[in-house]
Amino acid sequence: MVTRRNFIINTSLAATAVLALPSLAFSMNKKEIGLQLYTLREELPKNVKETLEKVAASGYTNVETYGFSIKDQFWGLSPVELKKILDDNKLKAVSGHYNLGSYLYDGNTAELIAAIEAAKILKNEFLTVPWIDEPFRKSIDDYKKIAQRLNQAAKMCKEAGLKLAYHNHDFEFQKHDGITGYEILLNETDKNLVYFELDLYWVVRSGNDPLKLFKENPGRFKMWHVKDMDKTNPALNTEIGSGSIDFKPFFKEAKQSGMVHFFVEQENNYAGDSFQSIKTSSDFISKELI
Repeated sequence: MVTRRNFIINTSLAATAVLALPSLAFSMNKKEIGLQLYTLREELPKNVKETLEKVAASGYTNVETYGFSIKDQFWGLSPVELKKILDDNKLKAVSGHYNLGSYLYDGNTAELIAAIEAAKILKNEFLTVPWIDEPFRKSIDDYKKIAQRLNQAAKMCKEAGLKLAYHNHDFEFQKHDGITGYEILLNETDKNLVYFELDLYWVVRSGNDPLKLFKENPGRFKMWHVKDMDKTNPALNTEIGSGSIDFKPFFKEAKQSGMVHFFVEQENNYAGDSFQSIKTSSDFISKELI
């Protein structure tokens, strides 16, 4: 994840410089650029090998998987087969989105156990929960129940050498008797076990401020989705740097956030084609944000 800068000759002098200027710490420990593979959901099922080759050629070193199921695994590939393709392209699947079947709602652990096994084979660092179905997030009690299930799953993940994270959309910021679902999840989960993947687009789209979340919950947001908002239609995405979200203030506070990985995601509105779009985003991030 960390690339060493050749200009650091004397480690003691470098350490002194970082202590004197803490703001340099993030720029000196440059983050690798990740891609949420859902961005390429039209291409992946057709040809996983070719798609991942193009991901690597576009400047990405990390990926986040999606779509695992007990029946179909990853687009018809077993975790072992997918890991080989990733390795061949020097890509690391540091996180994966796993739906966990009905676990969050009824406690059935079958798909959670299968997801943990797949995540171990891929050498994921994080097993990430991407979504809560609408019928199960209508009240404070619903969110408290989800939080407890996340705590339980996180314990199972820890025993397997993994970390559990939760990814947001905008519905978590709806209020229930004066408190948002996201506040409940943050407050009711064990901060030493349950981490959060903050989707910056959905936070901004919901009218909230990521910087405020960082300040109020330092260190909780170990991962981000970096997804830009179209300037004319907020419901659409666009390439990073081409939309209305200014990501620079967020990256300046990466340390307070706790961020260790981030992933570009673009779900629609590609300029030209999706592969050109992910390269445009990667190039902008490399030049302007890290």
